[in-house]
Amino acid sequence: MQGMEVRTGINRWWRVVGGLSMNLALGTLYAWSVFVAPLESQFGWSRAETSTVFTIAVTVFAVSFVAAGRLQDKIGPLPCSLAGAILVSAGFFLCSFTNSLWFLYVCFGLIGGLGNGFGYATPIPVMAKWFPDKRGLAVGLAVGGYGAGSAIFGPLAQLKLIPALGLPATFQILGGVFLVMTVAGALLLRNPPAGYRPPGWSPVAAAGAARAREFTPGEMLRTRTFYLMWVAYALGCSAGLMVISQLVPFARSVGVAGAALSTMTLVVGAVGNASGRILSGWMSDRLGRINVLRAMIGICVIAMPALYAAGSNVVLLYAAVFVVYWCYGTQLSVNGVAASDFWGTKNAGVNYGILFTAWGVAGIIGPRLAGVLFDRYQNYEAAFHAAAALAGVALLCALAARRPAE
Repeated sequence: MQGMEVRTGINRWWRVVGGLSMNLALGTLYAWSVFVAPLESQFGWSRAETSTVFTIAVTVFAVSFVAAGRLQDKIGPLPCSLAGAILVSAGFFLCSFTNSLWFLYVCFGLIGGLGNGFGYATPIPVMAKWFPDKRGLAVGLAVGGYGAGSAIFGPLAQLKLIPALGLPATFQILGGVFLVMTVAGALLLRNPPAGYRPPGWSPVAAAGAARAREFTPGEMLRTRTFYLMWVAYALGCSAGLMVISQLVPFARSVGVAGAALSTMTLVVGAVGNASGRILSGWMSDRLGRINVLRAMIGICVIAMPALYAAGSNVVLLYAAVFVVYWCYGTQLSVNGVAASDFWGTKNAGVNYGILFTAWGVAGIIGPRLAGVLFDRYQNYEAAFHAAAALAGVALLCALAARRPAE
């Protein structure tokens, strides 16, 4: 490491800053809801039509993540992260020229989704390689920006930019800001020298925090652990997204005021999401990846019915929302770290990309299942309790998962 720092004049923690900067911009995907009402008002589109934009973005994100992960393993993180920077920024900027639903599908859904896939594919493998000694904390800090992005840019767009400047100018401003943030972040995302170890650290002293064996994607897919982790990831995130997708209509149905509603979705949820990514990552360095995943998924089983029971009590509702988002964010950071621990860092991009398809599946089935249950029972109780049941199955899979054999 000393040689590397002499040549570059940069400390490894700047890599975390790069990942954080990249993900703060990418994470505005979670703030899509602030654009929904203005778009529906301007063009007369239905909620189903505008919701499809987000679904396309999530699907493209998850699918392109695998290809981007493979590319960054082969050619390094810089080209992939720059591609993500340009795509996500261009997607936002082009949204300012929206004149049809299909144009929005292409710009935000396809281009923005690709930008997320290529941009998000690089920070996790880079952090895993630079920080074998603090892998959970470093990955958590880098991807924590994804959870925090909506807490910053969502209220900025909703409360300041859109009312003052209108929707097209808001998309253009955000596109310009994101270009600066993501390109700056991309330039900091470089791999360490081959065989790099932090001073004073060794794999033996770290009690197996880093594996000696590097699994290829094919070898990973032949381990039982992968399928248990995939199902736990898919069902755990489906449970979280079932509840998250119904929070706004649920809160309205129990009489939560508009201001409190905005705070709940754009601040409390986003802070919980970011906190889960960062602090659970840090805890996993000390308690173990699987142990933290098991604990947080287990808390989900309790928190989701508790959120429904909180009803219109704003304090209890905020607390439950924070916990649900924390548990959801935990899965997005700790699973990424576990993939590097279990299957190595050489192919971390593609290996985690394959595991990450679980999140893409969850993004499709979670909100859809919640909507179907509401249509059938005309209340939110069934969706929230079904989410707890899914989390329970995810917990069983996580309990059965073990570190794969060498």
